[in-house]
Amino acid sequence: MSVSPPLPLLKRISPGLWVGLVWFAAALGPLVKYVLMPPRREYSLDYPRQGLDPLSAKLLLAIAFALVLTGCVLLRRRTSLGYGLLLAGTVASTLAWRQDEIPPAQYLGVDVALCYVAAVRPRRSSLIAAGAALATLPCYVTLRLGLGIQDSGVIPEPYIALTVVIGWLVGNSLRQSQLHTEELHTQAASQAVTAERLRIAREMHDTVAHSIGIIALQAGAAARVIETQPDKAREAMIAVEKTGRETLSGLRRMLGALRQADRDADREPDPAADEARKPAPLHPAAGLADVERLATTTTAAGVRVEVWWQGRRRPLPADIDLAAFRIIQESVTNVVRHSGADSCRVTIGYGEDELTIEVRDRGKGTCADAEHDTGYGLIGMRERITLLHGHFTAGPRRGGGFLVAPRLPLPAATATATTTAIETKAEATAG
Repeated sequence: MSVSPPLPLLKRISPGLWVGLVWFAAALGPLVKYVLMPPRREYSLDYPRQGLDPLSAKLLLAIAFALVLTGCVLLRRRTSLGYGLLLAGTVASTLAWRQDEIPPAQYLGVDVALCYVAAVRPRRSSLIAAGAALATLPCYVTLRLGLGIQDSGVIPEPYIALTVVIGWLVGNSLRQSQLHTEELHTQAASQAVTAERLRIAREMHDTVAHSIGIIALQAGAAARVIETQPDKAREAMIAVEKTGRETLSGLRRMLGALRQADRDADREPDPAADEARKPAPLHPAAGLADVERLATTTTAAGVRVEVWWQGRRRPLPADIDLAAFRIIQESVTNVVRHSGADSCRVTIGYGEDELTIEVRDRGKGTCADAEHDTGYGLIGMRERITLLHGHFTAGPRRGGGFLVAPRLPLPAATATATTTAIETKAEATAG
């Protein structure tokens, strides 16, 4: 069962209740003052004395209360009908008191309802609702004159119309803000999906391309020596089988993770159940610790890889460690597939504030990705470096061959930890 934070108290109150509180507060005021309280020697322009003496007036006021109450109940589910009943109830209440003008306080309930309509309905519907509220004012004046109600000379309609306009503007602003927020959420979700697709594409390219390159190299070697050196051919085919199985296993893990993400997206979130069902990691994430194994595999396939370490080796953040390994893996794969060289050198330098990598060979000095738009190796490497705010250079070397030389900035915590370790070692040596 998912646990979500409770809504604020003001948002938990339904809009119909807000409208009802405003309208009934304005409607009950004159009832208390002119009906329940003892008679006073005062006269009200809005609520004439003996206004509710006729039975028809009392009945009309009861109908007005019933219309407004029904409108408040229906305001959320059937907004247009609820809003119309609220307008009709307001006019009926005014007629029941035989008032010469609609009291501004009585119309505040309509303004609150209009604000809600403008906040939840399309602009066309809210404009129609605002037009109905504005049209009610001159219509009541016409109705009043037809019933022979005396005019007090006070003209509150312009002020009431101003409150209607303000109510619509507030509601429309709330709707525009909500639509903008939803648009931002949609854009963020779309960007997240795109970023995840690019990440998956990079992972699949870096993993599969290297393995396929090794398989092709080993299979070609086996085909050339199968008749003269069957033992060498057998070793090459065993390497092909091993590399193929590892690649297939990696693809299955990736597809399984994607299917699990789809199932999680289709069901309700349950943190406790997710923690209980979370499987143990099938394979540790790749990193620079796997460079030696990569060099051994590639060397066995026929392209010798020398690994040079500079600086003090230390643990790196997972994203930097993975990106560094993938860049080396893709660079070595390009050497195997495109350079025609029989060896390459990988240099990994641990600096105080950055990690430097150089992969160089003495091959043809070209890369398929650099010549054509069909390759994604260099594009993927550049994307990885850009996401980590690093610097990426790749191109032919002046003396021949090809060079890939990215630089990855290290977090301040890593550099501080290195400095502390060096100082500790110096103190221990001095002691």
